[in-house]
Amino acid sequence: MNYDVIIIGSGPGGYVAAIRASQLGLKTAIVERESLGGICLNWGCIPTKALLKSAQVFEYINHAADYGIKTAPAEADFGAVIKRSRGVAEGMSKGVQFLMKKNKIEVIMGTAKVKPNNKVEVRAADGSQKEITAPHIIVATGSRSRELPNLKQDGKKIIGYRQAMNLPQQPKSMVVVGSGAIGVEFAYFYATMGTQVTIVEFLDNIVPVEDEDVSKQLLRNFKKAGINVMTSSTVESVDTSGAGCKVQVKTATGTQVLEADIVLSAVGIIANLENIGLEETGIKTDKGKIVVDEFYRTGVKGYYAIGDVVTGQALAHVASAEGIICVEKIAGHHPEPLDYNNIPGCTYCTPEIASVGYTEKAAKAAGYELKIGKFPFSASGKASAAGAKDGFVKMIYDAKYGELLGAHLIGANVTEMIAEIVVARKLETTGHEILKAVHPHPTMSEAIMEATADAYGEVIHL
Repeated sequence: MNYDVIIIGSGPGGYVAAIRASQLGLKTAIVERESLGGICLNWGCIPTKALLKSAQVFEYINHAADYGIKTAPAEADFGAVIKRSRGVAEGMSKGVQFLMKKNKIEVIMGTAKVKPNNKVEVRAADGSQKEITAPHIIVATGSRSRELPNLKQDGKKIIGYRQAMNLPQQPKSMVVVGSGAIGVEFAYFYATMGTQVTIVEFLDNIVPVEDEDVSKQLLRNFKKAGINVMTSSTVESVDTSGAGCKVQVKTATGTQVLEADIVLSAVGIIANLENIGLEETGIKTDKGKIVVDEFYRTGVKGYYAIGDVVTGQALAHVASAEGIICVEKIAGHHPEPLDYNNIPGCTYCTPEIASVGYTEKAAKAAGYELKIGKFPFSASGKASAAGAKDGFVKMIYDAKYGELLGAHLIGANVTEMIAEIVVARKLETTGHEILKAVHPHPTMSEAIMEATADAYGEVIHL
């Protein structure tokens, strides 16, 4: 065998698994067809945050007078904003290259295909092929933008998230189809930069996986920001024959046609499973995902899968955690299986959204009797001082035992606050323990304590 472990794909699942495998003394190779770091580093999590930061800075400058500062009218250089984002992504990808060298991981550039008998075929860009072997092969090929039959992406007028990060010029108008994290982040970015944005969402609420109170708050903020939001609506067709796009949208009250320069399809993702040898190797799939056990073993000995190609939240931090668990099990350790009900979800529009655990609706459906507390940032001294009073913290507890069932935050920097709640749930902390843990003042984070106090009838600042 050439290696102990071969990993296919170098996204946050693959490259993290490779580093952990190397730390555990396993001779490791990673195969990547495009750029180290995968979609997350190059075309996803990282560059989008750079775009969103530029939009936030632009928004700050435009509202400088609110903070007692006079400025000349700000002007956004769209090309420079895109260039900065690409630079951030390139820097992070180089960082992964450094980590591969540091950990003595062999990087093989090319397109991989798993084969029976612990083999991987790699085809390089020049067409040359080679075969490598290992007793343990991990598939971490990630996902791509999902296409609807009536919303085929042409990369120019109907685009996915990848093109949305690299448009040659700023569109005057845009229709965003889908209001998950990708949809609302791009909606916020383009609207803040001056594009007229309309969101079309099939379900009744935007950010539909979030607690309904969070959805309602974001809807208010987006409407205030001039973003047009259409829920319970579907895009029937898009006519791209003219200069722009004519988008036919079916709503509860009838059909209307929206005109826009660009249509961004943000209707989810699909796993990259095609042409990677699953069928001939005997690896089973179900509903577009590879079937694995709690340690990411497929039904074929020596073959594993992690990240967006398996069932579970399609998030970078989930893929990384799965990769670590997978290789620790391979190395003979005894890792704890991942608790998929304690995974934080973060959305980086303004205001930010962060949540973990049960929504109120799901907790009730699970049969819990609830104690719910809510603390608005309008009552927070730090939020008032920062000029960021929109949003709230909502804490959900089991009334019987005080178990922290879920938390739902919307507001400035809440993505930096959610980790406290994830750790608290991991440690099986009760509501009373959070309430009696002294939180610093003035901070946004004390809203977690205040919302807990509200749940137990002890709130001070409301």
